[in-house]
Amino acid sequence: GVTLPSYRGDLVNRPEFTAAARAPDPELLLRGYERAALTLNFIRSLVDGGFADLHHPEYWNLAFLRHASLSADRRAEYERMTANLADGLRLMEALGEKAVDDLTRVEFYTSHEGLNLYYESAQTRRVPRREGFFNLTTHLPWIGERTRALDGAHVEYFRGIRNPVGVKIGPKITPDELLQLLDVLNPSNEPGKIVLIARLGARSVSTALPALVRAVSNAHKLVLWTCDPMHGNGITTSRGVKTRSFDDIRDELERSIDVHRAEGSHLGGVHFELTGEDVTECIGGGAGITEADLSANYASLCDPRLNYQQALELAFVLANRMSRER
Repeated sequence: GVTLPSYRGDLVNRPEFTAAARAPDPELLLRGYERAALTLNFIRSLVDGGFADLHHPEYWNLAFLRHASLSADRRAEYERMTANLADGLRLMEALGEKAVDDLTRVEFYTSHEGLNLYYESAQTRRVPRREGFFNLTTHLPWIGERTRALDGAHVEYFRGIRNPVGVKIGPKITPDELLQLLDVLNPSNEPGKIVLIARLGARSVSTALPALVRAVSNAHKLVLWTCDPMHGNGITTSRGVKTRSFDDIRDELERSIDVHRAEGSHLGGVHFELTGEDVTECIGGGAGITEADLSANYASLCDPRLNYQQALELAFVLANRMSRER
């Protein structure tokens, strides 16, 4: 057989199984920068053109509501929420509470894992009228679960930049380790500096998260808690295909909300991997995707993503919980 280096992502090498493709290519760093700039400009043009307009939820593709695997109660709940959103927007405009422009535009920020320190450090510099150094590749760079060692190069780099910083934390981290990490990354306990992204898994979140939330609260550390219900819920099918279960993703999200409520804390954000395309990479959800369906349109070169209908359904789940928490 032939043994080749692993595919390390589009900044490093290419996915094709050839020696030439798997060789590290510095030119890909430049190509990644160019594609990122093009993508950001494209997104800005979409936002300026009203792509984020919430006025017409009736135009959303809600085909998953008709699938047999979705309960009648949940179907009715989603339809009610869509109707209430449209009614609420019309009422707000009638009362003059919001300008039309406020309802058609969104503030857009970007975030990515600061994994390749060559790429990140090359775009880290001072900016006018601001103290310190800023990573200019993104608004919110984050440290991955595998690179958050206190004596590692990534923590050393991240503690030296002025950006807000995200930190992925998995089920193996202890409360003491987390507090040490916060001391290094945010020694002055600056508000808005640290975003903790918990990726604990549906089976571990109820036991692992309470102690972490309690430790941070008792130490009076200022953080924004978010939930990543994707990365702790990876599974491999009998055919060796990487996937995730929509039910596990939903369960971790809902259990995280329950833990924060019980601990007197608040879940301040969510982290999903999704696409607007009709891929078949995650199983479950109202669309009823099964393991047998994965081969129909599995397009990811890395992790499995929620498709359009699964992402929209998860948004409904989250909106429903938020309305109940008020």
